[in-house]
Amino acid sequence: MRRWFSAMLVAALAVLVPAMNQAGSVAAKTKGKLDRVLQRALDNDDGSRRRVIVRPRSGHSNAVADRVSKRGHRIEAAHRRLGSFTATVDGDGLRALSADLDVENVSVDAVLTASRAQEDGTTTGEPNVLLASLGLSGSEYEGEKVTVAVIDSGLEKSEDLSGGRGDRFFDFTVNGRHAHAYDDFGHGTHVATLIGGAGKKSEVEVMRLEKGKPVRVKVGRFQGVAPKARIVSMKVLDGDGRGLTSSVLQALEFAIEHKDELKIDIINLSLGHPIYEPAETDPLVRAVEDAVRAGIVVVTSAGNFGVNQETGEVGYAGITSPGNAPSAITVGAIDTQQTADRSDDTVARYSSRGPSWYSGLAKPDLVAPGSRLVAVGAYNGRLYVDHPERQVYGNASDRTGRYLRLSGTSMAAAVTSGVVALMIDANRQAHDSPLTPNIIKAILEFTALPLQNADPLSQGAGGLNGEGAVRLAANIDPGVPAGSWWLDGPVSPSSTIAGQSLTWSQTLVWGNTLVWGNAIFENQLVWGTTLVWGNTLVWGNTLVWGNTVVWGNTDLVWDDPSVWSQTLVWGNSLLSTTSGTTLSPTTVVWGNVAR
Repeated sequence: MRRWFSAMLVAALAVLVPAMNQAGSVAAKTKGKLDRVLQRALDNDDGSRRRVIVRPRSGHSNAVADRVSKRGHRIEAAHRRLGSFTATVDGDGLRALSADLDVENVSVDAVLTASRAQEDGTTTGEPNVLLASLGLSGSEYEGEKVTVAVIDSGLEKSEDLSGGRGDRFFDFTVNGRHAHAYDDFGHGTHVATLIGGAGKKSEVEVMRLEKGKPVRVKVGRFQGVAPKARIVSMKVLDGDGRGLTSSVLQALEFAIEHKDELKIDIINLSLGHPIYEPAETDPLVRAVEDAVRAGIVVVTSAGNFGVNQETGEVGYAGITSPGNAPSAITVGAIDTQQTADRSDDTVARYSSRGPSWYSGLAKPDLVAPGSRLVAVGAYNGRLYVDHPERQVYGNASDRTGRYLRLSGTSMAAAVTSGVVALMIDANRQAHDSPLTPNIIKAILEFTALPLQNADPLSQGAGGLNGEGAVRLAANIDPGVPAGSWWLDGPVSPSSTIAGQSLTWSQTLVWGNTLVWGNAIFENQLVWGTTLVWGNTLVWGNTLVWGNTVVWGNTDLVWDDPSVWSQTLVWGNSLLSTTSGTTLSPTTVVWGNVAR
């Protein structure tokens, strides 16, 4: 395994480095203010009107917006927290923005889509395998009083989110105001109930031991991971599962500013668009980092670009924005083969692999079950109406086919958000101080279960381990002084799932650098909210973490006519070998952490 992975990465260098050098002349042009899409439009004298997101220099937003308006262009929305605004401009307006000394960056108001894979299938299997595979069957924690903001296509109310757990709905495809809940696509409903559905229409009676005695209890076969979590739905995608980046920016800003009022702990973003610029300037990434600094855990899907649709080859560098946000928990998908046994898990073919474009970050952070998952179907959503073959009956008394089976990194992100809700619930029940987004991400990576036949750019730290993550979260006391050991007691770094004892990864991917050992067991500065995940840090007197540049050139911009380049992502020469390249043992992209 080690030899295979090293050979693969060396071969990848042989393909990537020459291609990137050839792109040098183009890179020089794109070092400016415009992202790749807009720079191409400018170079081609494309005068089409298009929506753009403008970031002026600090203190110059009003002046730049006034100049845009005076040219006859329309200001569509303001993004106060980012110091930016969205406008519709023509070719001349774009050229003027590019030349404006008061403008830092201009990005296309990119169209986002839901991260749902086409590879859904209709295979059968034990539907409750999801919780069993996570080690969460019969968990004592249910996400009670934890709130997840689902920024997606909306929410259709159902019995699975009864009791007021899904009553807060805001429509950002219109004006962001509180509105009557609906979901004309159906993706958001599926995601929300994977996180917090109660499985009401799928209840069956089972025997369970309670206080040593067998009792009959009702259990939802299609219960979500955190069946008592609250859902705040923020609609940004339309009936086709498409939306604008600017709508997501407005939703994120709303979530941050109303965090305390709505009691938002987690944001789930099961959507994305291709990466058109470095993470440092990408407005969606900047908004995600803003949310994390505000103390909100942000879980994103990695994207479903793991396979070239024309050739069927699995490839790399398919991560979508905002999955390239350093501090986000970026989740790829596992195919569990419909068993609780973790030994047969594989990274789903459709799941996007790293690294991320431009910044070269090692992503995803981890992978989670995402294939053929069952949750509530929105009766009025296109996914439910157009795909009757994916409709699933909850139990013998379900006459309507209440549920729907879908696949994708969207589903994997939702499952991870559910586990995070359980982690927060478990920690709150034991301690007064809250877990921060950074330590939650670290716990998920540290307790992950490495897949045997997958490299770090495909699986990150490994497969999601619900049992381990919740147990470790429950044993950490965030209220201890900085530098102190914060575990309540000894924690065994292994989990028993489906009768097998499985060892945790016990590693972190900090940016692109591997960290292993017991660093997570102490309250350190990095676990706060002030540091972006991956930024350089001196731990004690030893520099152990850093933001390693993957390709060795921070100024180099990958610019190719296709985001999913045949040369860079799908080239057959990735399967050959070469020699003469030195590999660093502590850098994810070059090194080998396969065990």
